[in-house]
Amino acid sequence: MSVESTHEVVSKYLDSDHYNLSMMAEDIVFTNMATGDETHGMENLKEILNYIYHKAFDARTESKFRIYSDSNAAFEADFVGKLFGEFVGVPTINKEVRVPSCVVYDLGDDKIKRARIYFEIPVFFDQVKN
Repeated sequence: MSVESTHEVVSKYLDSDHYNLSMMAEDIVFTNMATGDETHGMENLKEILNYIYHKAFDARTESKFRIYSDSNAAFEADFVGKLFGEFVGVPTINKEVRVPSCVVYDLGDDKIKRARIYFEIPVFFDQVKN
């Protein structure tokens, strides 16, 4: 893939606020690097994104920067939202959080095939403790 096509594919996804998954490979794998947990496949990805952005939180990402290469992209952002559902053992607290995060994407055949998510859980826990 070219840098331009990587830019186009990843930007289409990020600019949709994680709603448009048409650029994902059917066998997409998202890995939470803090836990090693993996989400496999389009349907499971839809579920987990909906849970994180709309059921556990009312959330969005605030982009800091994006880097593109021939078949990879990196996205640094703040995950910003109000926790109103259970998340990683933390009960509903209706509290706003701002958590640094980074995602590295691997692409091929004009599709996102893999994503590695780095989410600063210690920062999250510091913000939600009583």
